[in-house]
Amino acid sequence: MSTPHATIRHAVIEDLDAICDVHARARATYYEGHLPREAYSGPGELERQRTGTREAITSREHTVLCAVRGDHVVGFAVLGARFDGDKLFHFHIDPEVWRTGTGTALHRACVAVWQAAKLGTARLEVFAPNARARAFYVSQGWQEDGRSEDHVTMLLRVQAAA
Repeated sequence: MSTPHATIRHAVIEDLDAICDVHARARATYYEGHLPREAYSGPGELERQRTGTREAITSREHTVLCAVRGDHVVGFAVLGARFDGDKLFHFHIDPEVWRTGTGTALHRACVAVWQAAKLGTARLEVFAPNARARAFYVSQGWQEDGRSEDHVTMLLRVQAAA
């Protein structure tokens, strides 16, 4: 899928370094000031993220999509599309391209995956202090479905493809 903002495609293992870079930069924007730096960008955490992303890319249980501008990965999403209520596990856009339509294009591609799988709902958890992300998800049709100490659970009712 291509838009004026980005090309959306399935991730390949060669995208791993670029995805991890986007992930680290995006997480730093919303965790900074809320969690100790080691908790989101320490060596152990970065390796855990890298391992999990590698596993997701090579898994048949997850779909990993990339948003690419030029030849640079500027966003990615990791989602499940196997059963109703499956999750959007990760959705990150490089802060340098926020508010360019890239996130909206990537989100539309996620919805298309859920529609193809004939899912009626999808879920996600977002860090509660991340008001920017919560506002984005609301603008895409997500509704708050619960809260824990530090996360908000959201639900998206997936409309059947036209």
